[in-house]
Amino acid sequence: MSQVRLLFSEAWSSIRMNLSTTFAATMTVLIGMCLLGLFLALGTWVLSWSNHVQKELQVHVYFQSDATPQQEAAVAARLRNDPRVKPGGVEFVSKAEALAQMKKNFKDLTRIPLPSNPLPDSYTVTPLKAAYTPLIGKKVKAAGWSGVDNVRWGSETAKRVLTIAKVISLVFLVAVILLVIASTLLIANTIRLSIFARRREIEVMKLVGATNWFIRGPFMLEGLLCGLFGSVLAVILLLIGKTLILPSISVSGSTSDGVSALPFSMNALCLIVAGLLLGAAGSGLTIRKFLQI
Repeated sequence: MSQVRLLFSEAWSSIRMNLSTTFAATMTVLIGMCLLGLFLALGTWVLSWSNHVQKELQVHVYFQSDATPQQEAAVAARLRNDPRVKPGGVEFVSKAEALAQMKKNFKDLTRIPLPSNPLPDSYTVTPLKAAYTPLIGKKVKAAGWSGVDNVRWGSETAKRVLTIAKVISLVFLVAVILLVIASTLLIANTIRLSIFARRREIEVMKLVGATNWFIRGPFMLEGLLCGLFGSVLAVILLLIGKTLILPSISVSGSTSDGVSALPFSMNALCLIVAGLLLGAAGSGLTIRKFLQI
């Protein structure tokens, strides 16, 4: 216990001797970990949302108003025989069901009674994989099956949205990488200054028989403390933002069911582990290069 207390006291003394550099290193870790936390939350939400969108991608096959039941049944048989269509993924939607659905979703537009039902019969086709959606749609459109009037699928819109989401995530990732590098270099510089300031003390410790790891311990601990303090402060800031800011910018009911980001507890754990790894990397790099013992 006395050695552990000595280790912590030596590390704390070293931090106080280089307070400004230590503060700069800790603040850089804080900023880097805040951005990393935002990236994890945004990135996992975007991934969950994209999976949700891809699961909802369907092909809608609309029939002509004069299409016969035999023509509709023939189209259904061809769709069910397509290996890219999910088993049981061909659902018939009559014009009456389509009108009822439209009245439910667009109440303001259907307040005035319509003279007749303008909607056609259709099939909603669910692909086995999201990537099959445009292939099935193009196949049906090019086949020119009798009775089919139009084919639609939401692949183009989904691609645009997902591309924008990927660009945003990439920007955050680049920013985090740059700040992680800056944090590691600042922590390394802090340890380097500590070694230089205590070079005579290190020589005395070596002369009286101190082991290599006893000498290295305080510097290693100093780097770990910088990383830990920065990551813990980042978690606190993110918690404050989650509590105060997130409810004010969230719109009730705007989030789709099944779409969620990484739980905050897991996010916080990842940040603390990342902060400790940053501190270990910065101090380990410097000790190896400048503390030749």
